[in-house]
Amino acid sequence: MKIHTRIFGEIEIAEEKIITFENGIIGFPDLKRFTLLHDEARGTDAGIRFLQSIEEPGFAMPVMDPLIVKPDYNPEVNDELLAAAGEITPENLVVLVTVTIPKDLTKMTVNLQGPFVINAEERKACQVIVEGQDYPVKFPVYEILRTRKAGE
Repeated sequence: MKIHTRIFGEIEIAEEKIITFENGIIGFPDLKRFTLLHDEARGTDAGIRFLQSIEEPGFAMPVMDPLIVKPDYNPEVNDELLAAAGEITPENLVVLVTVTIPKDLTKMTVNLQGPFVINAEERKACQVIVEGQDYPVKFPVYEILRTRKAGE
């Protein structure tokens, strides 16, 4: 399937690369089919990927693995909230968090409170809200990423 995206232009998406969010995502309940894209020039090691909507090609959210910026990220989530993602196992689990990239990059944050939980095997996913104060909506990451890049 071909779609025209705002960030990547026209791209071909293989059916097996489509991830279904049965309940949509927070704020966009009607968007249910997505794929993960990354900047080919930077590779997947750049950390930031895009959760690209299939239904709304102009909609793509920057996302990243939370372990890159918070190695101890391990929120407790009620199993009922994960039901839409199918049977989650350590082998098929992919967790991503949204990235906010403002004009002033030093103010870049990730949302640790509303992660996307993806079952890579079944290509099903859901977004959950983590209870408690341990994981903020705006977790600053610029310095962490800068230090990480400098250490490579």
